[in-house]
Amino acid sequence: MAARSKNSMNRCCNRYGSQRLHVNVRRGVWVALVLALCIAIPSAKADALRLLALGDSLTAGYGLPQADGFTAQLERALADEGLEVKVINGGVSGDTTAGGRARLAWLLGDSPEDRPHAAIVELGANDALRGLDPANAYDNLDAILTELKNNGVSVLLAGMLSPPNLGQEYVTEFNALYPRLADKHGVLLYPFFLESVAGDRSLNQADGMHPSAEGVAEIVERILPAVKQLLRKTP
Repeated sequence: MAARSKNSMNRCCNRYGSQRLHVNVRRGVWVALVLALCIAIPSAKADALRLLALGDSLTAGYGLPQADGFTAQLERALADEGLEVKVINGGVSGDTTAGGRARLAWLLGDSPEDRPHAAIVELGANDALRGLDPANAYDNLDAILTELKNNGVSVLLAGMLSPPNLGQEYVTEFNALYPRLADKHGVLLYPFFLESVAGDRSLNQADGMHPSAEGVAEIVERILPAVKQLLRKTP
């Protein structure tokens, strides 16, 4: 009788031990899955494409809340397309092509981990407004595109148009800068950043020069296909 009781107890203990082993195994699998997810989620964010918008007040979002500026609206538009992209605001109000050239190295940073994968270059409007020599603007943009290329950064060049009051010779020379540079460097060209916004009072702020939030939305909608094409070309 005592032997049978002892055998029954052993079978019970073995069965309980086996059940506990299965529970522990299952628990271990769940723990491993949770840990894997915890590791994968930050990695996905770390792997998000970084898109630098190098420009002037049009990029910086002059006169607008941060959420209504170009980079913020573009980032949301890309997210709506299912694209995880961090759009970096590299705009400085009043900046010329020379100013953008001077600060590009700082924007690229010292570490490859911080370097943008792609860039939109939107500069030149202030050069034209000040009547600066188009040849200097060409040289500055040429240097910017060269440095971006040397750092493995894909580029979308956003063109500008000269105000007509500077004379036909100036207008012709300035407006030809962007196609020439795009052809020389083999980069994508968006011909006019302010397409359908420049001159439209309903899409600009009171100064008539800087887009309103609605104007920025129009710019983003129009440039978005070119930006998506840029991202497809980006490693």
